[in-house]
This record gives sequence, C-alpha cells and structure tokens, in this order.
Amino acid sequence: MILVFDVGNTNIVMGVYQATDLLDSWRIATDKDKTSDEYEMVIHQLFQISQINIKDVKDVIISSVVPNIMYSLEHAIRKLFNLEPLVVGPGVKTGMNIKYDNPKQVGADRIVNAVAAYDKYKGPLIIVDFGTATTFCAISEKGDYLGGTISPGIKISSDALFQRAAKLPRVELVKPGQVICKNTVTSIQSGIIYGYVGLVEYIIKKMMQELKGNSIKVVATGGLSTLIASETDYIHIVDKLLTLDGLRIIYDRNREDRLKYLAEIGQK
Repeated sequence: MILVFDVGNTNIVMGVYQATDLLDSWRIATDKDKTSDEYEMVIHQLFQISQINIKDVKDVIISSVVPNIMYSLEHAIRKLFNLEPLVVGPGVKTGMNIKYDNPKQVGADRIVNAVAAYDKYKGPLIIVDFGTATTFCAISEKGDYLGGTISPGIKISSDALFQRAAKLPRVELVKPGQVICKNTVTSIQSGIIYGYVGLVEYIIKKMMQELKGNSIKVVATGGLSTLIASETDYIHIVDKLLTLDGLRIIYDRNREDRLKYLAEIGQK
C-alpha cells in the first residue's frame, strides 16, 4: 500500500492505495501550528478508525503548496512509517512537458491534477480546481502543460465580503434558487454562487478559444466543484479524487528509482 498526501492551504487530503484501488481517504484541516506529534496522532487515529494496518504502508508521496507545514508533517511520517517521504517537485518524474516560463513556479497540486486528468481523460483538457484559490489549467492534445489562470477561491471571496462590509453577515455557500432575492442572506448567496459560475464560464470560454482545439473536455475537482458544476454546462466531468489519483500515478512513474533510493538509505 502507498499513502498519498495532498497538502493544501485549507485542507490536507490523504488516501491509501492498494495498487490502483483507493481503500480510503480522509480530509483534515491544514494547521501550520500543529506539531509533528499531533500530526502523527491524527494519522494514526484515522488508520485505526478505518481498520487499516499502518504497517502495511510501504511508501508515502506528498504534494504540498504549504512549505511551512512540511517540517512537522515529514517528521511525523518518518516516525510513523520509518520512511523518507517522496515529495513532488524538481527531480520527480511526472511524464508531462511543462511549458511554463519557469516550471518551478507551477504549484505541485496543479501538475498532479494535470497528470491525473490527462492519464484518465486524454487531451485537450481544461482542469478547474476549486480550492483555497480556484485554478484553471490547460493541457494540450499531446499532454503538454500549457499554463492557466488563478483566481480567488469562492470561500476567500465570501470571507472578504463578510470581513469588509460591516452590515453583511457570513452566509452558508448554498444555491438560493433564484437571482432576484428578497433578503440579505439569499442575496449574498446568489451573488457569490451565480457570480462565480459566471467567472468560471467566462474563463473556460476564453481558454477554449486560445486552445483552438476540438472536443476540449473540462474536468472539475475540489471541494465546491459539484456545487458550481451543477449550474453550468461548461464543466463536463467532476472528479473529486483527481489529485489523489495523480499522486498515485506519479508514484508509479517513480517507483523503480524510488525503490533503489530506499534500498540505498536502508529503508526498503
């Protein structure tokens, strides 16, 4: 079994794979103040709840966009699994040509999503990841990562409105069912949800024009992907497991080198 970690600014998503089968997955809050002992305890408890033997984990791979958390998390993994985790970054084989001005600037999560989406759905593709930020990534028919767009996430936009407007309340992110609303709460919900649908549709439309291809598939992932996808025909596929699958695929592409490395440092 391998354990995969997708470390985002808001949540850490973990999954355990047996070959290509996802046995279980968990989502916990990203906390920069947690110690390695606290992360070790949480991970151990999740394995116990799911009745998965922690000793069956043979390797660990991490994708992270939160550098400040890595020391504690990696230390917890070393203590729990007696393994030096594989961290997605320079030197890790992805099988994807990254056509960015500086490939090192592309978030690991965006590359992991791109690898998974192209492996599962082929190209050309547009990937929309509804996370703390909402990212839009374009993949060519040949599987090249072409670049994309980053916008504030839905929750960030909602929180900013609540924090900066004294009389406006914090609201639940649900569809109000109409745009012409008769109270403040549903008016805010309408503006955030339907306004964001408009943002998503416009960016996808512009990216499709620039890709100039036929049969461009749009894949959405992330916590609020289902909510937005239900309001637009521009999103064709919702894949909540995209990032976890991408980590598994990248691990498989590095398996041979990884086993040699673990043998060299005495962790095989």
